[in-house]
Amino acid sequence: MDNGISFGRFVVLCSALCLLVFSLIACAPAQEAATSSAPAGSEASASASAEASASVEASASASAEASASTSQDASATSSATVTSEDGVELSDDSSGFVLLSEAVPDAILEIRYYSTYNFVGERINGYEEPLAFLTKEAAAALKEVSDDVMAKGYRLKIYDAYRPQEAVSHFVEWAQDENDTRMKQYFYPELEKDVLFPQGYINEHSGHSRGSTVDLTLFDMTTEKEVDMGGTFDYFGELSHPDYADITEEQYNNRMILREAMLAHGFKPLDEEWWHFTLEDEPYPETYFTFPVNSESLAAAA
Repeated sequence: MDNGISFGRFVVLCSALCLLVFSLIACAPAQEAATSSAPAGSEASASASAEASASVEASASASAEASASTSQDASATSSATVTSEDGVELSDDSSGFVLLSEAVPDAILEIRYYSTYNFVGERINGYEEPLAFLTKEAAAALKEVSDDVMAKGYRLKIYDAYRPQEAVSHFVEWAQDENDTRMKQYFYPELEKDVLFPQGYINEHSGHSRGSTVDLTLFDMTTEKEVDMGGTFDYFGELSHPDYADITEEQYNNRMILREAMLAHGFKPLDEEWWHFTLEDEPYPETYFTFPVNSESLAAAA
């Protein structure tokens, strides 16, 4: 009886041990699967994080592009080119211009349209400071002229350079007022104002507004005076023609000294004005500029 009970217990214990072993064996794959699935979850989490980061970067890039586009739009707005009613291209972009006193430091400035001593008799619209601007190309060529005449004992004296369209419009308005003859005795004593348009003294647009034209004379460094050219700047009449014959030989020779120096460095003359020269290869032959003559105009383009 006792032996039977012991044997039975033994059988029960064996069965329990077997169940325990089978249970452990069955759990192992599950644990292995769980272990192997854990990295997959981490990888998924890392992938999601990377995608989120990429999304943020893409958003930042889009924002930067939008900002750049806005900046370009603003730049385009601030430097606009338009076509006038008479088909002329007008621009307020001053980026191609330089300050003449910096580009040609030996030149003397007497900006007549900033003063009241001109054919109108008052400061001209658009000349807000007594400065002179030229295109970079024209200024570089004029520096060569300056060096040339300096070697001969002269300096250049500048009356006018870039002329904003606003100033030209001021001339037109003045010319249409036939009662305003304040400066007639000084600048057009031989003419009536009604001939200024037909004879080409006043026009709706000026080559000066293209930025490569300059009005100038010579200054003698020995006498410390302007050279005698036989006629004043901006005089309306044949006296101002470079080849006018009824002047002294010295006056004619002085005109030729200026003319030859300008032509030697790429400028072309005007048949009606001994003081007027335009860079032959001007960079903006079809564009007339509108920005005013003041320090801010060039500072804004820097």
